[in-house]
Amino acid sequence: MDYRTESDSMGPVQVPADKLYGASTQRAVENFQVSNKRFPRRFIQALGLIKWAAAEANQELKKLDAKLASAIATESLAVAAGGTGPAGKYDDHFVLDIFQTGSGTSTNMNANEVIANLAIQSLGGKIGTKSPVHPNDHVNMGQSSNDVIPSAIHVAAVLGFKEELLPALDLLARELDKKAKEFKEIIKIGRTHLQDATPITLGQEFSGYATQIKKGSERIRQALEGLLELAIGGTAVGTGINSHPEFAAKVCAKLKEKTSLSFKEASNHFEAQAAKDAAVFASGALKTIAVSLMKIANDLRWLASGPRCGIHEIHLPELQPGSSIMPGKVNPVIPEMTMQVAAQVIGNDLVVATGAQHGNFELNVMMPVIASNLLESISLLANASSLLAQKCISGLVANKERCEELVEKSLALVTSLAPVIGYDKAAALSKEAYKSGKTIRELLLEKKILPKTEVDKLLDPKSMLEPK
Repeated sequence: MDYRTESDSMGPVQVPADKLYGASTQRAVENFQVSNKRFPRRFIQALGLIKWAAAEANQELKKLDAKLASAIATESLAVAAGGTGPAGKYDDHFVLDIFQTGSGTSTNMNANEVIANLAIQSLGGKIGTKSPVHPNDHVNMGQSSNDVIPSAIHVAAVLGFKEELLPALDLLARELDKKAKEFKEIIKIGRTHLQDATPITLGQEFSGYATQIKKGSERIRQALEGLLELAIGGTAVGTGINSHPEFAAKVCAKLKEKTSLSFKEASNHFEAQAAKDAAVFASGALKTIAVSLMKIANDLRWLASGPRCGIHEIHLPELQPGSSIMPGKVNPVIPEMTMQVAAQVIGNDLVVATGAQHGNFELNVMMPVIASNLLESISLLANASSLLAQKCISGLVANKERCEELVEKSLALVTSLAPVIGYDKAAALSKEAYKSGKTIRELLLEKKILPKTEVDKLLDPKSMLEPK
């Protein structure tokens, strides 16, 4: 491999000749060979947007030469380009491990060096030679890793919520709502403690699932309020040293202009840099959605169990063979994928909470791992929700005959008799029906406890679906 010599405040460093980063990044490459886990595309996008906004703001504030500012701004947007789709053009030059210095300084410098070298090239210069574009003095002007990285976490999370997760949750809620309406007349047995309970409609059951997802979206929107506040402008410890008094407001305004999202300067820079409570709150909302998905997916597995020896009140789309040894077996693969995603997100939340506890004095020192887990949870939940909606819920069908069969067999129908014959007599009737293998209806008619017309009325499942 060919190398070039770059220098930083600690001296010369050999950097691979084909890489756009410089000495600071190379030192981190050598120091943090831990996991091969990199910052996601969404975070690189956020870094690029922040560096663009900073260059624009510094030019307007007459802190940065217009020619340099233009070059830095243009290349920052080039770094940001890519969104959540294919990797950005320069992502291969963001090489650092998530497990690094707790402030994320290495990754901030990675961005500064890549953008500086791109700007050098755009201005006709050569990387590795003396140049007017400096990663610290120009690309990082008015900034510190200590305010850039927490700002990037927030920007990346907000973009992820708006562009990925909320649309996926809306899709899932719509599909569940469709099934709630489609199944509104299908009466089935309810279950509590995994035991038979009073009747419910399949539509009512699915309406509960749809509402869980809608409430999850509401929680995400609440979390957005905190994430829209950015630490940028606080520089090293929150005081804003080496930053223009109007810098933070201008950067936030630029970001709002570019993204159409209402980013604003943090109400308190010391809180914004020392604490990561907004990320914890957001992660908690993600964990709640994960718990909702775990419940819904697990219910779908149980309701579809069988097809002959289980509940089988619904039938899931058949997507692939389910066994390498049992011919014809089909498994609930999408719900099982969803449950595994939910488990991962719940675990990620613990990492975020643990990381946020380490806001020692004026700076949190576990920001990279907070960023990684928070952004992974957003993407995982978005992907899983979309797949659950498209590959499972949309093609799910009800087994009406099985639902009716189980309602008639249920011993819980005695609940509607309790106001008429009393709780104790109804309980005794239930036990006798269980021992004899007869239905409640059969036993009532056999013993002539009530007239047939009253039995039919009391045991009509439709009469048990609402208060009376």
